[in-house]
Amino acid sequence: MKKYNFGAGPSILPQQVIKATVEACTDFDGLGLSLMEISHRTKNFQAVIDEAVALVKELLNVPEGYSVLFLGGGASTQFCYVPFNLMEKKAAYLNTGVWAKKALKEAKLFGEAVEVASSADANYSYIPKGYDIPTDADYFHITTNNTIYGTELHTDIDSPVPVVADMSSDIFSRVIDVKKYALIYGGAQKNLSMAGVTFVIVRNDILGKVSRPLPTMIDYRTHIDKGSMFNTPPVVPIYTCLQTLRWIKENGGVPAMEKLARERARLLYDEIDRNPFFRGTVTDKADRSYMNICFVMADDKQELETEFLEFATSRGMHGIKGHRSVGGFRASTYNAMPVEGVEALVATMQEFERLHS
Repeated sequence: MKKYNFGAGPSILPQQVIKATVEACTDFDGLGLSLMEISHRTKNFQAVIDEAVALVKELLNVPEGYSVLFLGGGASTQFCYVPFNLMEKKAAYLNTGVWAKKALKEAKLFGEAVEVASSADANYSYIPKGYDIPTDADYFHITTNNTIYGTELHTDIDSPVPVVADMSSDIFSRVIDVKKYALIYGGAQKNLSMAGVTFVIVRNDILGKVSRPLPTMIDYRTHIDKGSMFNTPPVVPIYTCLQTLRWIKENGGVPAMEKLARERARLLYDEIDRNPFFRGTVTDKADRSYMNICFVMADDKQELETEFLEFATSRGMHGIKGHRSVGGFRASTYNAMPVEGVEALVATMQEFERLHS
């Protein structure tokens, strides 16, 4: 039985990426040594990180004046990196879910961090609109895709102040205008790599403006100066990043990824809306995520939740249980998910409907 990995992260990777990483962990670059045991200072690994940086810039059309970094610590560590480096007096945050809320909490340790809008009143089931971004803020922080609640910003925001974006779960899934962002960061374990590396795309001229002393390891300039090699980087996850970036390019680049993301989402949302056994959780359909599709049993079918989860799992649908804080179901349809995987989940939902009708 074929299995489809709908897990929210760490999540599905292209099979050729997994294969290439496994081979490199056995014999990297024909050296007769494992990628896991060579020095990151070798010219062989320097070529890996150089190509990965170049591909990020190429695939996202990153303008001149930006640096691409591969760091450890996960996206959650960036919650303090960002205000440490960028907040002099005040920062503004859009609260659209758990991770946005945690980022705001960390920022409050460094100065005035204001919540410009929130959808917490409706369990984060929509993206706030019609808010004002304070013009005296040092930056405006957004989380573009909310993995737990299934909402997503589908367009780039026009802001009077520099925009900082956590794009952990939708980077490379849609075309973005990088010029509209001062800093983009994210954990790679959803659309880019295995767990263990964090990507950062930062406009160089926003750095060095704060008056506070910066610890060496938390100063972005440290890592820019050393090309992400100030200390030993997570070499295997970076190699997996490179393989995924190659795969994206081979398969049509980010525009092709966006086309597939929309197709997968349409297939599954159409079934959720049609099937009387299920109900979507996002109140404004325009805010529905293309990456994390959240749904629950219909109000009069709640008693079937456990049965459907077991049924879907028996049909090869892996990782569709919703986050523990919201329940229900979540199908994460990242770039590596083939359309046939979503078609298989739709068929499973239809089969369940037939069995109980």
